[in-house]
Amino acid sequence: MISLTRSAAMEYGPLGIRINAVSPGRVVTDMMLNAGIADPAAIAAGLPLRRMGRPEDVAEAVVFLASGRSGFLCGQVIAVDGGFPAQ
Repeated sequence: MISLTRSAAMEYGPLGIRINAVSPGRVVTDMMLNAGIADPAAIAAGLPLRRMGRPEDVAEAVVFLASGRSGFLCGQVIAVDGGFPAQ
């Protein structure tokens, strides 16, 4: 998806179309909780922010990218992951 995002940005950027992506990390959802996924608190303990994401965290990134405030972003992947790669 990263390569597709960057490729599409190169193709459509000259037309004024900004292509970006959101890459969510571990997000607590009803589906995850009902599936019996490992204890969210134990997972969160290993993350730099010490909490798992909420759907609202991901939505905020999407709203930002859809707004004019991100007008100079193109071909970017925004990781909404609580710092997971920093581990």
